[in-house]
Order: sequence, then structure tokens, then C-alpha cells
Amino acid sequence: MTTEIHRDAWGVPHLRARDPFALARAQGLVTAHDRAWQLEVERHRAQGTSASFLGPAALAWDVFARRVRLEDTARRCQAALTEQDPETAAWVAAYVDGVNEGLAGIGEGPSPGAAPEFARVGLAPGRWEPWTPLAVWLSTHILFAGFPAKLWREEAVRHLGPEAVGLFATDGPGTAGSNGWLVAGERTVTGHALLAGDPHRFVEDPGVYQQIRLACDEFDVVGLAVPGVPGIAHFGHTGTVAWAITNAMADYQDLYRERLRRTGAGVEALGPDGRWHRAARHTEPVHVAGEDTVEVEVLETDRGPVIAGGPEGLDDGTPPAVSLRYPPRVTGDLGFGALLPLLRARRVTDVDRALDAWAEPVNVVQAADTEGGVLHRVAGRVPVRAADNRVRVVPAWEPGHEWTGWHPLPRAGLTDGVAVMANQRGVAAGLGVEFAPPHRADRIRALLAGRRTWSAADLPAIHTDTHLASAAALLDHLAALGGLTGPAAALRERLLRWDRRMDADSEDAAAYAQVRGAVVRHLAAQPAFAALRTPPAYPEVLQPWLALVPRIGYALEHLLRAEELYGVDRPALVRAALEEVAHARVGRPPARWGDTHRLAAWRALPEPEDGETLTPALSGDHDCVLCTSAVPGLTDLAARGPAARYVWDLARREDSRWVVPHGAHGTPGHPHHHDQLPLWLRGELVPVVTDWAHLEKESDAPPRR
Repeated sequence: MTTEIHRDAWGVPHLRARDPFALARAQGLVTAHDRAWQLEVERHRAQGTSASFLGPAALAWDVFARRVRLEDTARRCQAALTEQDPETAAWVAAYVDGVNEGLAGIGEGPSPGAAPEFARVGLAPGRWEPWTPLAVWLSTHILFAGFPAKLWREEAVRHLGPEAVGLFATDGPGTAGSNGWLVAGERTVTGHALLAGDPHRFVEDPGVYQQIRLACDEFDVVGLAVPGVPGIAHFGHTGTVAWAITNAMADYQDLYRERLRRTGAGVEALGPDGRWHRAARHTEPVHVAGEDTVEVEVLETDRGPVIAGGPEGLDDGTPPAVSLRYPPRVTGDLGFGALLPLLRARRVTDVDRALDAWAEPVNVVQAADTEGGVLHRVAGRVPVRAADNRVRVVPAWEPGHEWTGWHPLPRAGLTDGVAVMANQRGVAAGLGVEFAPPHRADRIRALLAGRRTWSAADLPAIHTDTHLASAAALLDHLAALGGLTGPAAALRERLLRWDRRMDADSEDAAAYAQVRGAVVRHLAAQPAFAALRTPPAYPEVLQPWLALVPRIGYALEHLLRAEELYGVDRPALVRAALEEVAHARVGRPPARWGDTHRLAAWRALPEPEDGETLTPALSGDHDCVLCTSAVPGLTDLAARGPAARYVWDLARREDSRWVVPHGAHGTPGHPHHHDQLPLWLRGELVPVVTDWAHLEKESDAPPRR
């Protein structure tokens, strides 16, 4: 059988080949044609070389990538994979061969098929290596568990005391989450299970997920792939079994405060045995377009790579040295051994067995099959260590902070035929420190309880629910206020009548967001938090976790409801914020939430001034099921949101449906670059096509434009 590439009406590639290796090559080829610029950006980011064509704005990431040793870890993991699982290693290599074939010739001169970004920066695609997909996977997920939150807790506890850990506990601005729910056959119109959800990540253009179908003699799978990585890891449907993931919010990365000293032979680190040990040291040049090359000192102790500070520590004004210990660096395993078994899965038991090899990141997985089997479990590696390791930065020179094994991974069942995971404390509660508030999960459960049976066509309405339960804390404060001026009293009454829905066309939602933002800013200005207003001088990549206003914005519910808050007069503060907003609104035309709550998708290269700029109005908010995350007190723009939506139907796979924020193709101007955006904004999904007769076959290589 020759390899075939087909497309559906939305440009989604459907690939058919004789075996998994020919299929992996085809997946690499079609991804290179559809997402050439994205692939090259991700390769360079994983290698810490993106500033060489993106300029100074990318330097901070490149320095972090070098210091955390992304490329070296990927090389180690690929070498171990070759030795221990040669079939998977060969499969990954076939994907890389396809990528290299697809990238050949792109960017060399004025090719009409080349993505325009290559010409703008004068870049020609480089060569992918067998370890590159592993580096892309690691680069994508290295910050997934939010280890920089430990730096924030360290500062908060130092200035406010231990109770600050709980007061500010919520998923932070850089943490990824998801909604996911499983409805067993007893609760569906067909008698077969349904899986649905939406991963919440930074919305990128091109998107972080690629709709694709992979078929050969061994399997036929539709799902959402990660561009640059073979297979379908996170969300897939084989026809007889389907699976989906959410972030478990587990804590599996540790930070160690290091004592380092320079010697004539290099650098040494003080160990828990009281002795100085040689640290690995070398330097690497980071090239920056338009500026001088930056020399980076790369250090690694017995704990792991030093990601901040150095031997000089506080003496020269730099932060103390901090090293990062993370499972793939320790084990040499990224969990790629799970990818082929997932594609070959026929039943829930096959998915379960495949997930035993999963490593990074730690996820909650839900799965169901056509025989009535269901699965709700955690997958990944979480080290066993002291409780302090999970909460804060621990001293490397003190004993008792070593890893002593791996946690057994918990499982859970269904309640009344339903399982819901939205990053709340649940099946993974014993493995983490900070979880999402329960509002999204509670709302999904309440909506599912609203009817006894569900169909695939019914579930997209849950994706787009905009009820904001977390508004109650601020509204309770407003309800207790009296003696307000006329405008403030009128605004207060309006908000107390509000239906608490964050709809784009809602004037009440806009008013609530204005008051909320003012409360956050007033809180951040309180003397009690003065020491936290200037974050410590850790690397720029880690700063989003250390900024006071976002921390207060996401933890506002806790801060308003705490029994005592460091002497802050919260009623007076809320009153002042309400009066400020009310008087600012006098004489102005009414605003709607969507006027300021707009999509701010990340692009590696900003659009040219005459280019297309997409900032559509959005419904939803951080704690809504429609989780489009603004940063209260800082901006109403949403950089995070549903990176895809899906409904997997186990009765008939062709009744499944999905959507991504932009489109299947990554090249600006292509018909399928942004054709799904209007549907995504409206909460609509497109059908999953499974009949080959309804697909258009490409006779030659996939068109690049």
C-alpha cells in the first residue's frame, strides 16, 4: 500500500499507510508542510537558539533552555529509548525523516510555498535530529507543573508568614489546566459513553494542537497531536476506545537552594553529607539577532541544573543559586514508550497498560470503550520526598530532601455515571499543593445533573457555560456596604442583580470586572504587601509566577474570605474600589465585557503593521467552564483559553466532533489558517470525518499554500 494523504472540508489531514513507520513519516511530512514555521520555532526554542532570528525578546527563554539543559536531557532520553525500546525509537526517527523531507527547500529563496515568516527573518529550516521531538515535548512541558510557584511561596512566607501559602493558593498565571468529563453509557441516549472537554493553555497561532487522523493496518486513530511529536498523545479515538487528559496539578519538580564556590578547578556545591562536590560546568554562546552574542554559564550539581544565580550568590546582587530536579533529567525517560501502545489500543485495559509508561507531564486520564469499560486515573511520575520539597525551595546542603522512590498513582471511579476533572482537588489530591478552585468542576457536575441522558450533540453547550461562581466573595462584600454615594449605590445594586454570567455582550459582566480589577489593585497597594511588590531578581522566564498583582487577582476569593488579612480593612477597600469605578463610569457610554476581554494569541513573530491582527471579543473568565483567562487588576486580555474542544462518541466515532481556535494550517493566508475561529468563538464544533469516500485525496505532496 502506498502512503496516502487525504483532507476533509476543514483541511484536516487524514493519513493512510502500510505500517506505523510509513505512517509516522507521513505525519512528519504533512506537519512540515502545514506547520513549517511552527516546527522550526519549536525546534529552536528547545535548543535555546530562537534569539538568533527572533532577536532580544527571545533571549530570556534561550538562556533558560540552556541552563535547564533541555537539549541534553532530550538526547539522554532518546539514547535510552534507542537502547530500551528500539521500535519506538525507530518510529520517532521515521517521523523526523518525514519532517526533514517536508522542510527541504522551504525558506530557500522566494518559494511561493514557504511560510512568509521565514523570509521576514531570513531563516531557512534546519535539520531535525532523532532527539528533536523529545526536546520539543520537554520544552513544551518544562513549566507545566509551575515549579516557579515555590519561589513565590518562599518570598510570601518570608514576608507574611506560613499562612500565606494557603491564602494565595490557586493555579497561577503560568499554569495550564483543562476541563474533562466522562459520561458513562447509563447516562447517554445511545447506551455508549461520551468523553468531552477542552485543554486550557496559552492560545498560540498556529495552535498547540493539530487535528489529524493516522491509519494503517494496525490502527485507525483520530485525535489532537502536538506538532513536532509523532502519534496522538493527549486526546484520541481509535474507534473502539477513546481517551483524554487534564492537568493533574501534581508537584513533581523540586527546587534546591545551592551553596556554590569557585575553585581553581571549576565550581563546587555543598552536599547534604557536609562535603563539597564538583559541579559540572561549561559555557555556551547564545546568538542574538542584531546584538552581541551572550555567553551563558551552565552549571549542574548532584541535584540538577542550576537555573538561577551562581557561585557569587547574593554578594553581587544576583539571587542565590537555585537548581531544578525534574524526573526526565533523573530517569532519562520522557514516557515516549506510551505513544505507540496508545495508538494500538482497542480497550480501556490497553490504554491503562500504555499509561503505565507515561512520564511527563503528570495527567489525569479519562477513557472509555465500546464494551462499557471506563478509566479515571493519574499517569506520570511523582517522586516520594519530604513534604517541604513540595512547598518551598529546600537547602541542598541539608539531608532529608532526597528522592526516595515514586508515588503509586491513584485511581477513581464514577459517581452516578459521571467523572469530572477540572484541575480541582480530586483523584490527584495527594500528589499536589495548589489546585484550581472547585468552581469549574462543580459547575460541570451541576450541568450534567440537569438531565438524565446526554448525546454528543448536547455536550458543546457545557463547553461554553459562562457562570462565574467565584464572583460570590466580592459580591458578598458589596452586599454588606452602606452609606454609598449615588453612583456607587446604583452600581452596587446593579451588580447584586447580575446573573453572574461573563458573556461578551454583558454590561454587568464588564462592570463586575472593573470593580474586581480595582479591588485587586487596591489590595496590591496595601502596606502589608509592600515587600512583595518588587519581585526578586530571578530570571525573566520565571517572573510571571512572582508578580504580586496576578497573584492577588487569582487568589482574590481566598483573600476576601480569609478570617483576617494582615490588618487590611477589606470593607473600606472594597468601598473605595466601588466608588472609584462608579464615578469613572459617570458620563461614559456603557461598556460590554467583550470590549476589553479579547483574545491575545501568542505568536513567535508579531504580525507586521499591515498584517492580520486577531483580537476577537470573548465570553468567559478564569473560573468559568468557558475558561478564557484574564489577569484581574492587570489586563482583561486573555492569553489562555481552550486550545481545542472535543466530544468523543463511543457509539459512533463519526458522531464525534472537535474544533481548534484558528485552523488546521499554520500559514497566514491559507484557506484553513483561521477558518475554525468563528466556530470556536460561537462554541460550535465541526464533525469528525471517518468515511474515506468523503475525503479529498491529494495526488502529490500536500500543498503548502
